[in-house]
Amino acid sequence: MPPKSNNYYNPRLRKYDGKHRNSSTKAEIKIWKTLLRNRMMLGYSFKRQRPIGNYIADFFSPDLKLIIETDGISHWMDGSLEKDVRRENQLQEKGFTVLRFEDSEVMQAIVNVSRAIENWILQEEEKNPDLKKHAL
Repeated sequence: MPPKSNNYYNPRLRKYDGKHRNSSTKAEIKIWKTLLRNRMMLGYSFKRQRPIGNYIADFFSPDLKLIIETDGISHWMDGSLEKDVRRENQLQEKGFTVLRFEDSEVMQAIVNVSRAIENWILQEEEKNPDLKKHAL
């Protein structure tokens, strides 16, 4: 397993992260362009399709140890929900927080998605004032 100091980056999955970026869903593209790229979210850096452990996270902020996932209809198919829960539990055991948003929410209510992420970040900054050093 990759070292903890590198946020469990898994170079063996690197060959897949580009494929994921090139086949992003409309919701992934929207959340990236509207909220997460270029330190748009309260000055924090996010990466797209980041290999972490045995998974590829849709979006990842190393400073916040925050993973943001967008869930389309495939997440409601047989067995997918259980896989998501298992995946989220394993990521939480490694010290990450996972925020999940449905594709429809991203596409139709991006303002609510933005508020939810901002509120989570502000709560984390209250708990850990040193976090603000990482934001612009």
